[in-house]
Amino acid sequence: MPKKVEKLEKAEKEVFGYELLLDCYDCDPEFVDSLDHCYHFLSAIVDFIGMKKQAPPSIFRTDRKEFPEKTGLSGWVPLADSSIVIHTLTKNSFVSIDVYSCRKYDPEKVAEFTNKFFKPRKIDKQFILRGKHYFEENANK
Repeated sequence: MPKKVEKLEKAEKEVFGYELLLDCYDCDPEFVDSLDHCYHFLSAIVDFIGMKKQAPPSIFRTDRKEFPEKTGLSGWVPLADSSIVIHTLTKNSFVSIDVYSCRKYDPEKVAEFTNKFFKPRKIDKQFILRGKHYFEENANK
């Protein structure tokens, strides 16, 4: 096994959390501005990745008059293992999603699930290992 792969596998066993950032471009405009659709996404993705909600999703519309360039939706669902956040910008059919959890999940499957929900023409993905030194710092406490 290559050293880089071994190092990554070791790091993944020793981190506190996993964070997937998705930027979805040119999504289906009907879905980007739909409170119901985005609420359903937040609820369904929790079940899809096998986690547990601490409370139902919350989602709200940005004030169009006060923030005309930021018109869209923002929402989140708190998880027992952390949270999932969504922001949409209606004007550009853009959706950004942040899935953060201290329990490991498959980022590729989350991206595929998101693709089916919003039908973007392009998705940028960043997967971040969080708390790389958490267990080192707390081992002697």
